[in-house]
Amino acid sequence: PTKIMRKALIAIVSIALILSNAAAFAPGKLFSLGAHNSSNITPTAPGKKQGASYIAENRPTGIKNQRKSIASVQRTMGPQALVYGTAVATTFGMQTVGFIAAYLLKTEKFYDIIGGLNYLVLALLSAILGATGDGALSWIDDPRKILTTVLFGISRGWLLLFLAWRAHERKGDSRFDEVLGKNGGTPQPLNFFVFWMVQAFWVMLVSMPMLFVNSSSVKMPEFSGYDIATAILFGSGVLIEIVADIQKALWVKRGRLGTFCKAGVWKFSRHPNYFGEIFQWWCLFAFSYSSSGNPLGGYADPLWWAGIVSPLFTMQILLNMGPTGICNAEGKSLKRYYDKCPELYAKYRKNTSILIPFLGYGLVPQFLKRTIFFDFERYEYKPSSGASTGDVAKKDE
Repeated sequence: PTKIMRKALIAIVSIALILSNAAAFAPGKLFSLGAHNSSNITPTAPGKKQGASYIAENRPTGIKNQRKSIASVQRTMGPQALVYGTAVATTFGMQTVGFIAAYLLKTEKFYDIIGGLNYLVLALLSAILGATGDGALSWIDDPRKILTTVLFGISRGWLLLFLAWRAHERKGDSRFDEVLGKNGGTPQPLNFFVFWMVQAFWVMLVSMPMLFVNSSSVKMPEFSGYDIATAILFGSGVLIEIVADIQKALWVKRGRLGTFCKAGVWKFSRHPNYFGEIFQWWCLFAFSYSSSGNPLGGYADPLWWAGIVSPLFTMQILLNMGPTGICNAEGKSLKRYYDKCPELYAKYRKNTSILIPFLGYGLVPQFLKRTIFFDFERYEYKPSSGASTGDVAKKDE
Protein backbone atom coordinates (compact mmCIF):
# COMPACT_ATOMS: atom_id res chain seq x y z
CA PRO A 1 0.00 0.00 0.00
CA THR A 2 2.86 2.42 0.75
CA LYS A 3 4.27 1.91 -2.74
CA ILE A 4 0.82 2.48 -4.22
CA MET A 5 0.44 5.75 -2.32
CA ARG A 6 3.85 6.94 -3.49
CA LYS A 7 3.12 6.11 -7.12
CA ALA A 8 -0.34 7.64 -6.87
CA LEU A 9 1.25 10.84 -5.59
CA ILE A 10 3.68 10.82 -8.51
CA ALA A 11 0.71 10.43 -10.88
CA ILE A 12 -1.10 13.37 -9.26
CA VAL A 13 1.97 15.61 -9.57
CA SER A 14 2.46 14.53 -13.19
CA ILE A 15 -1.12 15.40 -14.11
CA ALA A 16 -0.81 18.75 -12.39
CA LEU A 17 2.30 19.52 -14.44
CA ILE A 18 0.58 18.47 -17.67
CA LEU A 19 -2.45 20.65 -16.99
CA SER A 20 -0.32 23.64 -15.99
CA ASN A 21 1.74 23.32 -19.16
CA ALA A 22 -1.40 22.96 -21.27
CA ALA A 23 -2.74 26.18 -19.75
CA ALA A 24 0.55 27.99 -20.20
CA PHE A 25 0.92 27.01 -23.84
CA ALA A 26 -2.69 27.10 -24.98
CA PRO A 27 -3.15 27.63 -28.74
CA GLY A 28 -4.58 31.10 -28.28
CA LYS A 29 -1.44 32.27 -26.53
CA LEU A 30 0.80 30.72 -29.09
CA PHE A 31 -0.91 32.56 -31.90
CA SER A 32 -1.21 35.84 -30.04
CA LEU A 33 2.54 35.87 -29.60
CA GLY A 34 2.95 35.40 -33.31
CA ALA A 35 0.50 38.20 -34.01
CA HIS A 36 2.78 40.70 -32.31
CA ASN A 37 5.87 39.81 -34.26
CA SER A 38 7.46 43.04 -35.41
CA SER A 39 8.27 41.57 -38.81
CA ASN A 40 4.54 41.43 -39.60
CA ILE A 41 3.87 45.16 -39.00
CA THR A 42 3.36 47.26 -42.08
CA PRO A 43 4.94 50.78 -41.95
CA THR A 44 2.47 53.67 -41.80
CA ALA A 45 2.32 55.82 -44.91
CA PRO A 46 3.58 59.42 -44.34
CA GLY A 47 0.91 61.91 -43.40
CA LYS A 48 -1.68 59.29 -42.40
CA LYS A 49 -3.05 58.85 -38.90
CA GLN A 50 -2.76 55.49 -37.22
CA GLY A 51 -6.40 55.31 -36.14
CA ALA A 52 -8.16 52.08 -35.21
CA SER A 53 -10.11 51.96 -38.48
CA TYR A 54 -6.95 52.51 -40.52
CA ILE A 55 -5.08 49.76 -38.69
CA ALA A 56 -7.99 47.34 -39.10
CA GLU A 57 -8.26 48.03 -42.82
CA ASN A 58 -4.53 47.80 -43.51
CA ARG A 59 -3.63 44.94 -41.22
CA PRO A 60 -1.63 42.26 -43.10
CA THR A 61 -3.66 39.26 -44.27
CA GLY A 62 -1.49 36.89 -42.20
CA ILE A 63 -2.41 38.66 -38.96
CA LYS A 64 -6.12 38.67 -39.89
CA ASN A 65 -6.01 34.92 -40.54
CA GLN A 66 -4.21 34.34 -37.27
CA ARG A 67 -6.86 36.32 -35.39
CA LYS A 68 -9.57 34.21 -37.02
CA SER A 69 -7.70 31.06 -36.01
CA ILE A 70 -7.51 32.29 -32.42
CA ALA A 71 -11.26 32.94 -32.37
CA SER A 72 -11.92 29.49 -33.81
CA VAL A 73 -9.75 27.80 -31.17
CA GLN A 74 -11.34 29.80 -28.35
CA ARG A 75 -14.85 28.84 -29.49
CA THR A 76 -13.99 25.14 -29.40
CA MET A 77 -12.69 25.44 -25.83
CA GLY A 78 -16.31 25.72 -24.66
CA PRO A 79 -17.41 22.09 -25.19
CA GLN A 80 -13.91 20.85 -24.38
CA ALA A 81 -13.88 22.53 -20.97
CA LEU A 82 -17.39 21.22 -20.28
CA VAL A 83 -16.54 17.65 -21.29
CA TYR A 84 -13.25 17.44 -19.40
CA GLY A 85 -14.56 19.22 -16.29
CA THR A 86 -17.62 16.97 -16.11
CA ALA A 87 -15.45 13.88 -16.66
CA VAL A 88 -13.15 14.77 -13.75
CA ALA A 89 -16.05 15.55 -11.39
CA THR A 90 -17.96 12.41 -12.39
CA THR A 91 -14.97 10.08 -12.11
CA PHE A 92 -13.75 11.20 -8.71
CA GLY A 93 -17.32 11.45 -7.47
CA MET A 94 -18.15 7.87 -8.51
CA GLN A 95 -14.96 6.46 -7.03
CA THR A 96 -15.41 8.34 -3.75
CA VAL A 97 -18.99 7.09 -3.38
CA GLY A 98 -17.78 3.59 -4.27
CA PHE A 99 -15.08 3.76 -1.59
CA ILE A 100 -17.56 4.88 1.10
CA ALA A 101 -20.04 2.12 0.25
CA ALA A 102 -17.34 -0.55 -0.05
CA TYR A 103 -15.68 0.37 3.23
CA LEU A 104 -18.95 0.44 5.14
CA LEU A 105 -19.86 -2.97 3.72
CA LYS A 106 -16.27 -4.25 4.17
CA THR A 107 -16.20 -5.60 0.63
CA GLU A 108 -14.19 -5.08 -2.54
CA LYS A 109 -16.46 -7.09 -4.85
CA PHE A 110 -17.74 -4.09 -6.83
CA TYR A 111 -14.40 -2.24 -7.03
CA ASP A 112 -13.69 -3.36 -10.62
CA ILE A 113 -17.36 -3.12 -11.57
CA ILE A 114 -17.57 0.56 -10.62
CA GLY A 115 -14.40 1.14 -12.60
CA GLY A 116 -15.99 -0.41 -15.69
CA LEU A 117 -19.22 1.54 -15.23
CA ASN A 118 -17.24 4.75 -14.82
CA TYR A 119 -15.76 4.32 -18.31
CA LEU A 120 -19.19 3.85 -19.89
CA VAL A 121 -20.63 6.87 -18.07
CA LEU A 122 -17.80 9.06 -19.38
CA ALA A 123 -18.35 7.83 -22.93
CA LEU A 124 -22.07 8.67 -22.72
CA LEU A 125 -21.59 12.06 -21.07
CA SER A 126 -18.86 13.15 -23.47
CA ALA A 127 -20.98 12.16 -26.48
CA ILE A 128 -23.85 14.31 -25.16
CA LEU A 129 -21.93 17.28 -23.78
CA GLY A 130 -19.53 17.42 -26.74
CA ALA A 131 -22.49 18.40 -28.93
CA THR A 132 -23.40 21.45 -26.82
CA GLY A 133 -22.11 25.01 -27.01
CA ASP A 134 -21.18 27.45 -29.76
CA GLY A 135 -19.70 25.73 -32.79
CA ALA A 136 -20.13 22.24 -31.34
CA LEU A 137 -20.44 19.32 -33.73
CA SER A 138 -23.22 16.82 -33.12
CA TRP A 139 -22.06 13.33 -32.21
CA ILE A 140 -24.23 11.70 -34.87
CA ASP A 141 -22.74 13.91 -37.59
CA ASP A 142 -19.13 12.99 -36.85
CA PRO A 143 -17.97 9.50 -37.91
CA ARG A 144 -14.86 9.87 -35.74
CA LYS A 145 -16.95 10.40 -32.64
CA ILE A 146 -19.21 7.48 -33.53
CA LEU A 147 -16.33 5.08 -34.18
CA THR A 148 -14.39 6.15 -31.09
CA THR A 149 -17.39 5.94 -28.75
CA VAL A 150 -18.56 2.58 -30.13
CA LEU A 151 -15.14 0.90 -29.92
CA PHE A 152 -14.43 2.49 -26.54
CA GLY A 153 -17.84 1.27 -25.33
CA ILE A 154 -17.18 -2.26 -26.59
CA SER A 155 -13.77 -2.31 -24.93
CA ARG A 156 -14.96 -1.00 -21.56
CA GLY A 157 -18.28 -2.85 -21.76
CA TRP A 158 -16.37 -6.10 -22.14
CA LEU A 159 -14.11 -5.10 -19.26
CA LEU A 160 -17.17 -4.52 -17.08
CA LEU A 161 -18.71 -7.91 -17.96
CA PHE A 162 -15.43 -9.78 -17.55
CA LEU A 163 -14.55 -8.21 -14.21
CA ALA A 164 -18.08 -8.76 -12.89
CA TRP A 165 -17.86 -12.43 -13.88
CA ARG A 166 -14.40 -12.76 -12.34
CA ALA A 167 -15.52 -11.15 -9.07
CA HIS A 168 -18.41 -13.63 -8.92
CA GLU A 169 -16.17 -16.61 -9.66
CA ARG A 170 -13.44 -15.68 -7.20
CA LYS A 171 -15.84 -14.51 -4.50
CA GLY A 172 -13.40 -11.79 -3.53
CA ASP A 173 -10.06 -10.19 -4.34
CA SER A 174 -7.05 -11.01 -2.15
CA ARG A 175 -5.41 -7.67 -3.03
CA PHE A 176 -7.74 -5.98 -0.53
CA ASP A 177 -7.55 -8.48 2.35
CA GLU A 178 -4.95 -6.47 4.26
CA VAL A 179 -6.50 -3.00 3.89
CA LEU A 180 -9.95 -4.33 4.84
CA GLY A 181 -8.57 -6.24 7.81
CA LYS A 182 -10.02 -9.54 6.63
CA ASN A 183 -7.28 -11.69 8.15
CA GLY A 184 -7.66 -10.35 11.65
CA GLY A 185 -5.59 -7.24 11.01
CA THR A 186 -6.51 -3.61 11.53
CA PRO A 187 -8.55 -2.05 8.69
CA GLN A 188 -6.68 0.63 6.74
CA PRO A 189 -9.29 3.06 5.38
CA LEU A 190 -6.71 5.52 4.01
CA ASN A 191 -4.90 2.85 2.01
CA PHE A 192 -8.23 1.47 0.81
CA PHE A 193 -9.16 4.99 -0.33
CA VAL A 194 -5.86 5.18 -2.26
CA PHE A 195 -6.90 2.09 -4.24
CA TRP A 196 -10.08 3.89 -5.30
CA MET A 197 -8.23 7.10 -6.19
CA VAL A 198 -5.72 5.16 -8.29
CA GLN A 199 -8.67 3.67 -10.15
CA ALA A 200 -10.12 7.17 -10.60
CA PHE A 201 -6.87 8.33 -12.20
CA TRP A 202 -6.77 5.20 -14.35
CA VAL A 203 -10.31 5.76 -15.65
CA MET A 204 -9.77 9.47 -16.27
CA LEU A 205 -6.36 9.20 -17.88
CA VAL A 206 -7.21 6.20 -20.08
CA SER A 207 -10.30 8.07 -21.31
CA MET A 208 -8.37 11.19 -22.38
CA PRO A 209 -8.17 10.43 -26.14
CA MET A 210 -11.87 9.48 -26.21
CA LEU A 211 -12.79 12.72 -24.43
CA PHE A 212 -10.63 14.65 -26.88
CA VAL A 213 -12.45 13.20 -29.90
CA ASN A 214 -15.94 13.59 -28.44
CA SER A 215 -15.32 17.22 -27.42
CA SER A 216 -13.93 18.17 -30.84
CA SER A 217 -15.75 20.50 -33.24
CA VAL A 218 -13.58 19.67 -36.25
CA LYS A 219 -15.66 18.90 -39.34
CA MET A 220 -13.97 16.21 -41.44
CA PRO A 221 -16.67 13.89 -42.78
CA GLU A 222 -14.27 11.57 -44.58
CA PHE A 223 -11.57 9.34 -43.09
CA SER A 224 -8.02 9.72 -44.35
CA GLY A 225 -5.76 6.72 -44.90
CA TYR A 226 -4.15 7.52 -41.56
CA ASP A 227 -7.56 7.53 -39.84
CA ILE A 228 -8.50 4.18 -41.36
CA ALA A 229 -5.19 2.55 -40.39
CA THR A 230 -5.25 3.74 -36.77
CA ALA A 231 -8.95 2.86 -36.43
CA ILE A 232 -8.29 -0.70 -37.63
CA LEU A 233 -5.38 -1.03 -35.21
CA PHE A 234 -7.50 0.31 -32.36
CA GLY A 235 -10.19 -2.25 -33.11
CA SER A 236 -7.54 -4.98 -33.34
CA GLY A 237 -6.27 -4.14 -29.86
CA VAL A 238 -9.80 -4.36 -28.46
CA LEU A 239 -10.37 -7.69 -30.22
CA ILE A 240 -7.08 -9.19 -28.98
CA GLU A 241 -7.92 -8.36 -25.38
CA ILE A 242 -11.43 -9.81 -25.62
CA VAL A 243 -10.29 -13.01 -27.37
CA ALA A 244 -7.45 -13.51 -24.88
CA ASP A 245 -9.78 -13.09 -21.89
CA ILE A 246 -12.31 -15.55 -23.33
CA GLN A 247 -9.68 -18.15 -24.18
CA LYS A 248 -8.15 -17.92 -20.70
CA ALA A 249 -11.56 -18.14 -19.00
CA LEU A 250 -12.51 -21.23 -21.02
CA TRP A 251 -9.16 -22.84 -20.19
CA VAL A 252 -9.79 -22.25 -16.48
CA LYS A 253 -13.34 -23.63 -16.75
CA ARG A 254 -12.01 -26.81 -18.39
CA GLY A 255 -9.76 -27.54 -15.45
CA ARG A 256 -6.52 -25.71 -16.37
CA LEU A 257 -5.34 -28.46 -18.71
CA GLY A 258 -1.56 -28.47 -19.09
CA THR A 259 -0.95 -26.46 -15.88
CA PHE A 260 -0.41 -23.15 -17.70
CA CYS A 261 -2.44 -21.60 -20.51
CA LYS A 262 -1.28 -22.08 -24.11
CA ALA A 263 -4.69 -21.76 -25.75
CA GLY A 264 -5.09 -19.57 -28.83
CA VAL A 265 -3.18 -16.29 -28.62
CA TRP A 266 -1.55 -17.46 -25.37
CA LYS A 267 0.74 -19.58 -27.55
CA PHE A 268 2.35 -16.39 -28.83
CA SER A 269 2.27 -14.18 -25.74
CA ARG A 270 2.35 -14.87 -22.02
CA HIS A 271 0.04 -11.89 -21.42
CA PRO A 272 -1.88 -11.14 -24.65
CA ASN A 273 -4.73 -9.54 -22.70
CA TYR A 274 -2.37 -6.91 -21.31
CA PHE A 275 -0.88 -6.38 -24.75
CA GLY A 276 -4.34 -5.71 -26.18
CA GLU A 277 -5.09 -3.26 -23.36
CA ILE A 278 -1.89 -1.27 -23.90
CA PHE A 279 -1.94 -1.42 -27.69
CA GLN A 280 -5.51 -0.16 -28.09
CA TRP A 281 -4.80 3.04 -26.13
CA TRP A 282 -1.70 3.84 -28.19
CA CYS A 283 -3.85 3.41 -31.30
CA LEU A 284 -6.71 5.55 -29.98
CA PHE A 285 -4.25 8.29 -29.04
CA ALA A 286 -2.90 8.21 -32.62
CA PHE A 287 -6.43 8.14 -34.08
CA SER A 288 -7.47 11.22 -32.08
CA TYR A 289 -4.86 13.35 -33.88
CA SER A 290 -7.30 14.27 -36.67
CA SER A 291 -9.80 15.67 -34.16
CA SER A 292 -7.53 18.52 -33.18
CA GLY A 293 -8.90 21.99 -33.89
CA ASN A 294 -5.47 23.61 -33.83
CA PRO A 295 -4.79 25.26 -37.22
CA LEU A 296 -1.19 24.05 -37.09
CA GLY A 297 -2.27 20.44 -36.55
CA GLY A 298 -2.44 18.04 -33.63
CA TYR A 299 1.30 18.18 -32.99
CA ALA A 300 0.86 21.81 -31.83
CA ASP A 301 -2.17 21.01 -29.67
CA PRO A 302 -1.30 20.59 -25.95
CA LEU A 303 -4.63 18.90 -25.27
CA TRP A 304 -3.94 16.25 -27.90
CA TRP A 305 -0.50 15.62 -26.42
CA ALA A 306 -2.08 15.32 -22.98
CA GLY A 307 -3.86 12.23 -24.34
CA ILE A 308 -0.55 10.35 -24.42
CA VAL A 309 -0.97 9.77 -20.68
CA SER A 310 -3.62 7.17 -21.62
CA PRO A 311 -1.21 4.51 -22.96
CA LEU A 312 1.65 5.62 -20.69
CA PHE A 313 -0.38 5.34 -17.50
CA THR A 314 -1.76 1.99 -18.66
CA MET A 315 1.79 0.74 -19.16
CA GLN A 316 2.76 2.02 -15.71
CA ILE A 317 -0.14 0.19 -14.09
CA LEU A 318 0.27 -3.09 -15.98
CA LEU A 319 4.06 -3.26 -16.16
CA ASN A 320 5.27 -1.71 -12.91
CA MET A 321 2.67 -1.73 -10.13
CA GLY A 322 2.77 -4.79 -7.87
CA PRO A 323 -0.89 -5.36 -6.93
CA THR A 324 -1.94 -5.86 -10.55
CA GLY A 325 -0.70 -6.56 -14.06
CA ILE A 326 2.45 -8.42 -14.99
CA CYS A 327 4.21 -7.76 -11.67
CA ASN A 328 1.43 -9.66 -9.94
CA ALA A 329 1.23 -12.43 -12.54
CA GLU A 330 4.97 -13.10 -12.79
CA GLY A 331 7.71 -13.35 -10.17
CA LYS A 332 6.61 -15.32 -7.10
CA SER A 333 3.31 -16.21 -8.78
CA LEU A 334 5.24 -18.52 -11.12
CA LYS A 335 6.04 -20.90 -8.25
CA ARG A 336 3.15 -23.24 -9.07
CA TYR A 337 4.47 -23.74 -12.60
CA TYR A 338 8.05 -24.34 -11.54
CA ASP A 339 6.85 -26.75 -8.86
CA LYS A 340 4.66 -28.81 -11.20
CA CYS A 341 6.44 -28.68 -14.57
CA PRO A 342 9.69 -26.71 -14.33
CA GLU A 343 11.27 -27.84 -17.61
CA LEU A 344 8.10 -27.48 -19.66
CA TYR A 345 7.35 -24.01 -18.31
CA ALA A 346 10.95 -22.84 -18.64
CA LYS A 347 10.84 -23.81 -22.33
CA TYR A 348 7.51 -22.00 -22.83
CA ARG A 349 8.85 -18.93 -21.07
CA LYS A 350 12.04 -18.87 -23.13
CA ASN A 351 10.20 -19.14 -26.45
CA THR A 352 7.09 -17.05 -25.75
CA SER A 353 7.02 -13.25 -25.67
CA ILE A 354 5.94 -11.73 -22.39
CA LEU A 355 3.71 -9.15 -24.10
CA ILE A 356 3.83 -8.64 -27.90
CA PRO A 357 2.44 -11.74 -29.68
CA PHE A 358 4.81 -13.08 -32.35
CA LEU A 359 6.71 -16.18 -33.44
CA GLY A 360 10.44 -16.67 -33.01
CA TYR A 361 10.81 -15.10 -29.58
CA GLY A 362 13.37 -17.74 -28.65
CA LEU A 363 15.73 -16.30 -31.26
CA VAL A 364 15.61 -12.78 -29.81
CA PRO A 365 18.84 -11.78 -28.00
CA GLN A 366 18.56 -11.52 -24.23
CA PHE A 367 19.43 -7.79 -24.10
CA LEU A 368 16.51 -7.04 -26.45
CA LYS A 369 14.17 -9.13 -24.32
CA ARG A 370 15.24 -7.14 -21.28
CA THR A 371 14.63 -3.80 -23.00
CA ILE A 372 12.29 -3.22 -25.94
CA PHE A 373 10.30 -6.42 -25.35
CA PHE A 374 9.67 -5.60 -21.65
CA ASP A 375 10.77 -9.02 -20.35
CA PHE A 376 12.50 -7.45 -17.36
CA GLU A 377 14.58 -9.35 -14.85
CA ARG A 378 12.25 -8.40 -12.01
CA TYR A 379 9.61 -10.68 -13.57
CA GLU A 380 11.79 -13.77 -13.06
CA TYR A 381 10.87 -16.35 -10.45
CA LYS A 382 13.26 -16.33 -7.50
CA PRO A 383 12.66 -19.25 -5.12
CA SER A 384 12.16 -18.30 -1.49
CA SER A 385 12.22 -20.70 1.42
CA GLY A 386 9.31 -18.93 3.08
CA ALA A 387 7.00 -18.94 0.06
CA SER A 388 4.16 -21.36 -0.37
CA THR A 389 2.03 -22.25 -3.33
CA GLY A 390 -1.07 -21.07 -1.51
CA ASP A 391 0.39 -17.60 -1.05
CA VAL A 392 0.51 -17.05 -4.79
CA ALA A 393 -2.47 -19.06 -5.93
CA LYS A 394 -4.28 -16.11 -7.45
CA LYS A 395 -3.29 -14.04 -10.45
CA ASP A 396 -4.73 -10.78 -11.65
CA GLU A 397 -5.49 -11.83 -15.24
